[in-house]
Amino acid sequence: MRIERLTLRNFRNHGETEIVAAPGLNLITGPNGSGKTNLIDAIHYLCMSRSFVMSGDQYVVKNGESYFMVEGDFRGSIRASFTVGCNYSRGQGKKMFVNDSPLEKLSDLIGRVPVVVMSPEDLKLTRDGPVERRSFLDSMISQVDQRYLRDLLEYRQVRRQRNKLLQDAGGRWSVIRDSLEVWDRQLAERGAAIIQTRAAMLERFAEYLATEYRTVSGLMLKPTLRYRTIAEEWGDAAELTEIFMRRLEEVRERELEREQTLVGPHRDEIVFYLDDMDIRKYGSQGQHRLFSMALKLAQLSVYTDELDDLPILLLDDLFGNLDQQKTETIVKALARHRGQTFITAASEQPYDEGLFRGDGGAGAGSGSSAHRWFTVSEGKVQLKFTEENHGI
Repeated sequence: MRIERLTLRNFRNHGETEIVAAPGLNLITGPNGSGKTNLIDAIHYLCMSRSFVMSGDQYVVKNGESYFMVEGDFRGSIRASFTVGCNYSRGQGKKMFVNDSPLEKLSDLIGRVPVVVMSPEDLKLTRDGPVERRSFLDSMISQVDQRYLRDLLEYRQVRRQRNKLLQDAGGRWSVIRDSLEVWDRQLAERGAAIIQTRAAMLERFAEYLATEYRTVSGLMLKPTLRYRTIAEEWGDAAELTEIFMRRLEEVRERELEREQTLVGPHRDEIVFYLDDMDIRKYGSQGQHRLFSMALKLAQLSVYTDELDDLPILLLDDLFGNLDQQKTETIVKALARHRGQTFITAASEQPYDEGLFRGDGGAGAGSGSSAHRWFTVSEGKVQLKFTEENHGI
C-alpha cells in the first residue's frame, strides 16, 4: 500500500499543501516546528482517523481557521486505487470519506491502509502504565483483524452501559440484579473473545520481538512478554467466559461501591522482560529505547507477514537522539521494509552521509528506485530533488 498524492488544508501550520510522494523513500527535513511532522500526521489521519500527535481534532485546526481537510490518493497491490478524505469543522465534527462516500463509522477505515509509526514517543510503551501497552496491542490487532475491532468496540459499549447501571444503583444490588446479569453475560462473552485474540497475537508477536531486539541491539539478551489477564490458563472461549462470570461475582460488592467495572480486558497488563528483568522497573535508558524500537519493528513484521498489502511506515524524528553506529543499525533493520517509507528529520546530515540511499538504506527494499526529498519551512513544502534526476 502506498499514498501517491497528499493534500492538506488548514492542518496545523499548513495552509494549502500538496505533495506527490515516491513509492519508496520520502525524506522530509526542516527545523523543529516547521511542519514536517504534520505531513506524516496527516497520513496517519487517513489511515487511522486520528492524530498520533494531538489528543483532539480541534487542536489540529490551523490558528484562525474553523476547519481542516486532508485527502490522500492511495494505491495497493491488492486493492484498486482509492481516495480517502477527512473533513473536520468546529460544530459539525469529523467525517471520513472513501471515494467521496461518507463512512458510517470511523472504525470502518481501520485496516484499509495499514500503517506503523515510529517516534521518540514510543518510549511510553515500556516506561508508562498499562494503558499505553493495551492501546498499542489493540491498534496492532485491529489493523489485521476486523472481528477483533468489532469485539473491542462492542465490549466498550457494553462496559459503558454496565457502568451507568452500577452508578444508577446507588450501591443497592437488588435494584439492578436482573439487568446487571444480562450485561454481565454480554461483557463476559465480548471480553473473552478479546482476551483469546490478544493471547494468540502475543504468542506470535513474542517471536518477532525476539528477532527484532537482537537485530537492533546486537545482543543475545532475550526479550519476553507476559500477558496478565483474568486467568492464567483456560481452554476454549466458553470456559473463559465462565471464568469471567465468576470473577464478576467475586468483585460484585466492590463494583457496587466504586460504581465501575473492575474486571475485564480493559484492566489487562502486558509486562516486558529482558532476560527475566522487568524492563519498566529496572531497564536503562538505552534498553528502553532499543526495546521500544524492537516493538515497532515487530509490529511492522507482523503486518508484512499477515496482510495482503505492505504497510506504510512513518518515522518521526527517530534518529535525532541516536549516535552514528546506532543510526546505521536501525537503518539496516528498516531496509528490509519493502513498502513506502516517510522519514522526518531536523538535520540533513544522515541523508548526506548516504544512510538513506537506495543501495541499502531505509526504503531500499521497496522495489522502487523512486525516492524523494522534501524540505519544510513554516508550513511550506518544497521538493528538493528526486532520485531520478540526481542519480543518488
